[in-house]
Amino acid sequence: MSGADSISWVEAGETRTARWQSEAGASPPKRVMIADDTLTADAAFRLASEGTALLWRGDFQNARQLLQALARRTDKPRKPPRAKTSAQGLAPLDVFNLHRQAQSQRARTLALLVLEFDGQHQTGLRRAPDVRQACEEAYGPAEAAQGPYVASLRELLGLISAREWRKKGVEVAALDGQRIHPHYGVFAPVRGEYVNLVRDAPLPPALAGHNLAFDIGTGTGVLAAVLARRGVVQVVATDQEPRALACAKENFERLGLTGKVALQQVDLFPEGRAPLVVCNPPWLPARPSSPLEHAVYDPDSRMLRGFLGGLSSHLAPGGEGWLVLSDLAEHLGLRSRTELLGWIRDAGLQVLGRLDTRPQHPKVSDATDPLHAARAAEITSLWRLAVQTAS
Repeated sequence: MSGADSISWVEAGETRTARWQSEAGASPPKRVMIADDTLTADAAFRLASEGTALLWRGDFQNARQLLQALARRTDKPRKPPRAKTSAQGLAPLDVFNLHRQAQSQRARTLALLVLEFDGQHQTGLRRAPDVRQACEEAYGPAEAAQGPYVASLRELLGLISAREWRKKGVEVAALDGQRIHPHYGVFAPVRGEYVNLVRDAPLPPALAGHNLAFDIGTGTGVLAAVLARRGVVQVVATDQEPRALACAKENFERLGLTGKVALQQVDLFPEGRAPLVVCNPPWLPARPSSPLEHAVYDPDSRMLRGFLGGLSSHLAPGGEGWLVLSDLAEHLGLRSRTELLGWIRDAGLQVLGRLDTRPQHPKVSDATDPLHAARAAEITSLWRLAVQTAS
């Protein structure tokens, strides 16, 4: 066990060490102290703000309440310095960057309330729920856990929530109300408007001759499932993440689509050409702060530009590429419409048409959200792209 993936602390006069577990990719804390029900929220907040991890030995439900208290203190507005720091008057990009910095600091602070798990994914704390199933779905089977480990309570609560989402599923109107069951770490299709665009866009006539579609970066498999339900005879769904492929496979089995959708673990495109190639890349060209944010943030628009750059060589004659993309990045100053159109043109593509819709999620109307102005103006589009024709 290397220092890079282990955490050490002193307890009962002895130095103890365990494996550090963080799906967010956080480094193990260097300072650790034992904490229990006697620790006040103010003292816990002061210690966590200074970078000290609190290894909890008290009641599990009290730990949850302490985490909520830490969150309230983290979210409490601080008295601004004399220099102007209000978001009012700042450029949208500056507002976004400040928001991301605040999110990152909040996550670091709240992640410092940590728990020790045994080799069976159990904490042994009083009033602790049975979290073995939730941990196995994210961390792997208990026999692969390699003994005790330490992880943050906040991450554990995320695992528990993901387990509930996986059991309950997300109702998808474009699948006639059937459910998609997201796995931990796979982006859930809770924003149905972009799925509806794929349901409603006119299928390219070229499908009549060769009824095949590619779904690039399939995730849960929701778009591939919609295409199959629309009558596309064969869909090849790709992803480079094993979690996503396992999730999509399970969803296709639930929906009875196993024979219509083939999964491939590749980066972007499978081999060959298809009359229809669909891609819903991450919408924001920014660096993710954890591996779990890759579904939202696409550094330097890598996936978007990779899709556009390779599309023409994977489209069958007369075929269309459907790019499903929000313009939120444009309203935040992260990418301009001119840049996007330039990438389309430089890839030898032309725009045949565009279907637009407005998001319906709660943050659109939340005036307290720092990004409210951008979210209120956001439009999600399905761009119908084709290979440029000679003029």
